Amino acid sequence: MSDDLHPGRATGVGQGLHRSGFACLVGRPNAGKSTLTNALVGQKVAITSGRPQTTRHTIRGIVHRPDAQLILVDTPGLHRPRTLLGERLNELVRDTLSEVDIIAFCLPADQKVGPGDRYIAAQLAQLMSGRRAVPVVAVVTKADLVERGALLEHLLSVQELAHAVDREWADIVPVSAQDGYQVDELQDVLVSHLPEGPELYPGGELTDEPEAVMVAELVREAALEGVRDELPHSLAVVVEEIVEREGSGDPAKGRPPLLDVRVNLFVERESQKAIVIGRGGSRLRAVGSEARRGIEALLGSRVYLDLHVKVAKDWQRDPKQLRRLGF
Repeated sequence: MSDDLHPGRATGVGQGLHRSGFACLVGRPNAGKSTLTNALVGQKVAITSGRPQTTRHTIRGIVHRPDAQLILVDTPGLHRPRTLLGERLNELVRDTLSEVDIIAFCLPADQKVGPGDRYIAAQLAQLMSGRRAVPVVAVVTKADLVERGALLEHLLSVQELAHAVDREWADIVPVSAQDGYQVDELQDVLVSHLPEGPELYPGGELTDEPEAVMVAELVREAALEGVRDELPHSLAVVVEEIVEREGSGDPAKGRPPLLDVRVNLFVERESQKAIVIGRGGSRLRAVGSEARRGIEALLGSRVYLDLHVKVAKDWQRDPKQLRRLGF
C-alpha cells in the first residue's frame, strides 16, 4: 500500500489494548455504504442494489477481532429531503451520528464531488466541532472503477472538501468492496479511532437486527432488481409473521422445520403494483424464489414464502401510514 493513496493513518492498533465501539457509514444515496458494510463484516448483513436509497433501517454489522470489536452502523443516504419519509430518514441518520465513536464518510471514486457531498460535509462539520467531537474518516469507495490517476485526483478533491468546511478528515482511505482493495486497512483505521473497552456483543453475532427486519430487507432487495427507477422510493416491506409449521420437522433425522413466512409489499400506485407482480405473476414468483434462498440461509431452515403486494396510496407523505409501515 503506497503512502500517496493513504494519507494521515492513525496509530494505536495492535498494541495490546482491546478497543470496542460504533462506527457509522454515511454518504449520499448509492455511495456504496451497504456493500462496504458487508465487505467489512465478511458476510451479508445489509441489502445492496444498483438503485439509490435502498437502505431504510440502520443495520448493525459486527466485526470481531482479537484486539477489537467494531460495530458498523449503516444508514440511509443523507440527502435533501423531498418527502416526509425523506425527512424522517435524515433524522434517523443525524440521531445515529450523534451517538457513534467514528464516522466513515463514503464518497464514490467514479463520481465527482458534488452538491450532495458538500451538503453532507457541512452537516458533519457541526459534529466534528461540537462538545463531543466525532472524528470523520473520508472513505473513497468504488476505487476499482477508476484509473489510478483519476483516483489520485479524486482524493485531492475529497481533501479540498474538508478545507471547504474548515475541517480536516481524521484519515482518507480509498477502498473497493468488490475486490477487497484496502478493506482490511480501512478496518484497522476505524478500529484505531475506537475507545478502549471490552466486547459489547457475543462472539458469534454478526448483526443485532431482528430476524423479521433482515427478512424484510432480503425481500426488498429481490424486489428492487431490474425495476424502474422510481420504485425503490415507493416500496416498503413488512413481515407479518414467521411461524413454524406444526409437525414439519424431524430432529431425529436432521430435518429442519418448515417456516411459514408471510410478507406484504406496499407500493403507492396500482401501476407500481403491476410492475412488482409482472405479467401473470411471473415477476413476483421470481422475487419469491430469490428472496427465499437468502431467507433460508439466514434462518437455517426451509421456508415457505407467501408474498402479497398491496397499494398504500402516497404512503411516503402520510404520517399515519409511515407509522404503520415502521418509519
